Amino acid sequence: MVSDKEAKTLKIEEYVIEEEPYYLPVGNEIEVFEAAYKNKMHVMFKGPTGCGKTRFVQYMAWRLGRPLVTVACHDDLTASDLVGRYIVKGGEVVWIDGPLTKAVKVGAICYLDEIVEARKDTTVVIHPLTDDRRVLPIEKRGEIIKAPDEFMLVISYNPGYQSVLKDLKHSTRQRFVSMDFDFPPKELERDIIVHESGLEPEVADDLVKLGEKIRNLKDKGLEEGPGTRLLIYAGQLIKAGIDPRVACEVALTNPVTDDKEMQIAIRELISTVM
Repeated sequence: MVSDKEAKTLKIEEYVIEEEPYYLPVGNEIEVFEAAYKNKMHVMFKGPTGCGKTRFVQYMAWRLGRPLVTVACHDDLTASDLVGRYIVKGGEVVWIDGPLTKAVKVGAICYLDEIVEARKDTTVVIHPLTDDRRVLPIEKRGEIIKAPDEFMLVISYNPGYQSVLKDLKHSTRQRFVSMDFDFPPKELERDIIVHESGLEPEVADDLVKLGEKIRNLKDKGLEEGPGTRLLIYAGQLIKAGIDPRVACEVALTNPVTDDKEMQIAIRELISTVM
């Protein structure tokens, strides 16, 4: 016997960010996001890995007082993973809401991180939510859920990894306003590293300088340089007592590339700067 009883009543408190996330604005991104939210627009973030996209959406969810539901997209992500599915529990079949459905029901901000990693037939499920209808069809239940005004969809991806096989359809892209992200200016990046790692500003300055030099290797074949996140990792290791060159080696060399020649080039930069 099939029961429509839900396995669990969704509690909005589970997704509320109570403490203010640390975020330093680079430009007018806060004002743009707030204007988009006020006008019920959905937002697309574009930018390299580790440049602060996730931290920004966490900060904005806190600032706007909305719960945040985050989904890390991947190749095997299905529409059912987003919307929900029936499962067998306690001898009966019950429906379990997916993260997208939960977000719609509570009027949360739903963040689909690295959206291009999801299958294209999966991303189509967001189309009715991102036009004037603002609805989520639940085909398996024969339901249509109307999104409240507070609901917002945010997607992100890294254009540096864009390809013919991994790109957003124009029918998806043109449902969003777009915000470009990049690594913060040197002074801001230093302040971020100091705050997140507890390093002295002088050492953080060296890490920023090293990060910039490694990123410049993109002109010589490096796929992508280290994000601010990796510079923070290096700073945290240094603060924990690890030799600076060793800390930079494990945080900024191997995670960035497997190419042996490029690793040698990065190690030379580490030796020079640190």
